[in-house]
Amino acid sequence: MSDLEELQKTVRKLNSRAGTAKMELHDLSEDLPINWTEIKAVAEKTYNVFAELDAAKKALAAAEKAHA
Repeated sequence: MSDLEELQKTVRKLNSRAGTAKMELHDLSEDLPINWTEIKAVAEKTYNVFAELDAAKKALAAAEKAHA
C-alpha cells in the first residue's frame, strides 16, 4: 500500500472516530447536569481526535499535492 493510500485510510478512520467522539460529547451535553463530571474527559478526547484528524488531513493534502 502506498503512503498516499495509507494516509487516505487513516483519514477515513479518524473521520469515523471524530464522528463518534462528537456524538458522545453531544449526548453528554443533552444529559446535563447528569454526569457533569465527565465533561472534561469527553471534551479532551473529542479535541484530541479532531486535532489528529486535522493533522492527517493536512498530511494527506501535502502528499496529494506532491503526487500530482
